[in-house]
Amino acid sequence: MLDFADVNWIRDDGRADHGPWAPCVIEHGGRWYFYFSAGPQHPTPSRIGVAVGPGPAGPFVDSGRPLLTGGEGFEAIDPMVFRDPATGTFYLYAGGSAGSKLRVFELAPDLVSLRKEEGVETPPRFTEGSFIHERGGIYHFTYSHGSYQRSSYSLHYATSASPLGPWTYRGAILVSDARHKGPGHHSIVRHPVSGKEYLVYHRWNAREGDGPYQGRRSVAIEELHYGDDGLLRPVTMTDEGPPADPLPPSGPR
Repeated sequence: MLDFADVNWIRDDGRADHGPWAPCVIEHGGRWYFYFSAGPQHPTPSRIGVAVGPGPAGPFVDSGRPLLTGGEGFEAIDPMVFRDPATGTFYLYAGGSAGSKLRVFELAPDLVSLRKEEGVETPPRFTEGSFIHERGGIYHFTYSHGSYQRSSYSLHYATSASPLGPWTYRGAILVSDARHKGPGHHSIVRHPVSGKEYLVYHRWNAREGDGPYQGRRSVAIEELHYGDDGLLRPVTMTDEGPPADPLPPSGPR
């Protein structure tokens, strides 16, 4: 857990109220690093912070300063941290929404500060919600497009031979259907026993029309599949989700 009351820099923008969203948690060296967006985004710039704790649920202690601050057309939102298996380098992917701009930074070894910004292109139809994973030497960069309150919200996909691009756009892999609307802002996880990969995302269920929708979204999970070319196949949404995989012999950890 992280309480914004314990994050001293949160109030530096002069705003009375702040909201968190779109966190990312990673483990390294027996410590857990919690990256989070802090808003509002307007009229003051959004910011990304990082806190450190002993486990995935914390308690987390803030680093004492924002990791990244938005401005000049860039919104510092939706942090995603990725360790390149080829080099061991940690990268922070961030940005999106109104500016729809992607920025990538190499993290310093302490994982609570930035070493340098990498020059990357923003792939086609990028709005927000970056995620990247590597499989078979291909870096799969997936992200959300459109307005989260509308049926246009969808998940798109680009690939590269590098975690920094250049990107080859592969199209949409998750789009609205008759029952489920606006799927997106996701994570991808690999099961430690079966090796199967799963897409975890949110969507609007049982909505009519194209939006804007009101209320609360639902979290859903689907299994990912790849073609013979090593590329992700389009995802079909279900109500029941995939069957459960067995746990590792030692059980939950």
